[in-house]
Amino acid sequence: MAKKLRVGILEGDDIGHEIVPVAVEVAKAAALLYGVEIEWVPLPIGRRALDTRGHTLPPETLESLHTLDGWILGPIGHRAYPKQPNAINPHPILRKQFNLFANVRPTRSYPDIGCIRDDIDLVIVRENNEGFQPDRNMLVGSGEFRPSDEITLSVRVITRTGSRRVAQAAFELARQRRNHLTYVHKDTVFKLGCGMFVEECKKLASEYPDVLVDDVIVDTFAMRLVRDPQNFDVVVTTNMFGDILSDEAAGLVGGLGMAPGLCIGDGDVVMAQATHGSAPDIAGKGIANPYSMIESTRMLFDWLGHSRKIPEAVAMAKAMSDATTLALLDPNARTGDINGRGNTASMTKAVLQALK
Repeated sequence: MAKKLRVGILEGDDIGHEIVPVAVEVAKAAALLYGVEIEWVPLPIGRRALDTRGHTLPPETLESLHTLDGWILGPIGHRAYPKQPNAINPHPILRKQFNLFANVRPTRSYPDIGCIRDDIDLVIVRENNEGFQPDRNMLVGSGEFRPSDEITLSVRVITRTGSRRVAQAAFELARQRRNHLTYVHKDTVFKLGCGMFVEECKKLASEYPDVLVDDVIVDTFAMRLVRDPQNFDVVVTTNMFGDILSDEAAGLVGGLGMAPGLCIGDGDVVMAQATHGSAPDIAGKGIANPYSMIESTRMLFDWLGHSRKIPEAVAMAKAMSDATTLALLDPNARTGDINGRGNTASMTKAVLQALK
């Protein structure tokens, strides 16, 4: 009998309260079709948790996450949080606490939704826990500081361990896809920082002789991502470069509503997290595109199915992917951001009908 999966539901902020329930509804329908047993565990997080529990990441939520196989995290609108000690951004804590060092961000073309090209199919693997981001590159204190009114210093942290493990995750993913990996960097300027990342990528390349490996300077890659994205398969890079380039990639295929993501590490848990923000300007209007959240959830169950050896979960994930692909063909179902005349509800209905 297949193992029961325990999956957390953390809606986040703003449109998270609309699209996370959609992703869960689609996953439940697919799980029912393939006999995947899932215990769903709703947990408070974000602004609602601050208002009701006094903390944007309540201790009981963090404690519960340690008992789960994975969780779905909705977008977090932390920039709008009040300036008080318990109103923190949960992202870096979750990534660090569970060693989720690789952020896997796929980009794929679909017909008639406003893609620049119809043959884009690549994945950017972004290092998740180091880099310039000051909220995750120091154990204590911040990696950004201002010693005088005229000077601000930002420290980027690159480690061999961090570089090697994210590169290895990307190499393994390349083996599952088209056996082509590109590492992106700027070692012409950051000779030590990017240089270390490049060194680790080169070392690993010898262990994957079946994978075609090349490298591109980051500014050149930004241009080539627009000019010839069809020539890339799996791309691995450091934290900030990956954050920027994956948003650029999303712009090629319809925008951030088409930008799913999955946070993975070397542990036993996984976090589904769409790339986009919480979009407070459209929250409550029923027009948010649920694709990114559905696809992130699909990626979660595919990962759990393989890691836990549950073929039914892999089949369930494939069914979710097929259903969203079919739903996207209908302009009356699609949301307005991807050349559609529908809304969140119509997109949800179309995906659920396609599952049947």
